[in-house]
Amino acid sequence: METNLQRTKCEIYTRVMGYFRPVSHFNIWKKSEFYSREYFKEETSVNSQFIADYKN
Repeated sequence: METNLQRTKCEIYTRVMGYFRPVSHFNIWKKSEFYSREYFKEETSVNSQFIADYKN
């Protein structure tokens, strides 16, 4: 059984100076900065162990 699935390009937006802008319109340096960002994860932060001890 063959299925012919078509994919649609997904546009990624980010907030810049109070406005949402598509990443595809960024210049090459701004794109590389956007894709190399590391996002904050509360569950792996240093403070997470303190919070876990405090709740118990």
